[in-house]
Amino acid sequence: MFSGIIQTKGRVSQVHQQGLEMTLTITAPSLMTPNLKIGDSIAVNGICLTVTTRQADAFSVVVMPETMRRTNLKILVVGSLVNLERALQVNAHIDGHIVQGHIDYCGQVLQRQSDAHALRLLISLPSEYRALVVTKGSVAVDGVSLTVVAVTETTFEVDLIPHSQAVTTLSELQVGTLVNVETDILGKYLARQLALEGSH
Repeated sequence: MFSGIIQTKGRVSQVHQQGLEMTLTITAPSLMTPNLKIGDSIAVNGICLTVTTRQADAFSVVVMPETMRRTNLKILVVGSLVNLERALQVNAHIDGHIVQGHIDYCGQVLQRQSDAHALRLLISLPSEYRALVVTKGSVAVDGVSLTVVAVTETTFEVDLIPHSQAVTTLSELQVGTLVNVETDILGKYLARQLALEGSH
């Protein structure tokens, strides 16, 4: 489990494709503390992945075919920047919201507007997820916990304050870029409960 509060940005230093699987090596010196072990979970652009090897300043993860199909990891190349967050500890303080690291869909940035106060992103919203994204609710975009400021039938908007722009990769997003979107787990449970009640 994660909180959507990015700890650092990493840089892809190696991409190795083997059959349908892909191994990513990511350089992130500030994340490579002694207690980071093989088998630990790290969210890479919001996707929960397992550390398979580690070096002094980098770690590797294996990306399975389903994850490649559903997320934007398939477009990463050597030099790409990614958002990184280690899994929460049991006694951790949650500053963002509960993020599972299970991506719902790959959205597209349709518009970006910036001023001195914030960067606003307009992101596509498929009809099957419309009920799970609400104004003032939470959503994770490439692993970053954000508040939804507006929703339409086919889009939602989020604002990034200068701090979020500085510590994540979202400030570099351009129109047409694909982003990983995870809707709020609480909304999923509520939608499921309502569906079950409606079936009786």
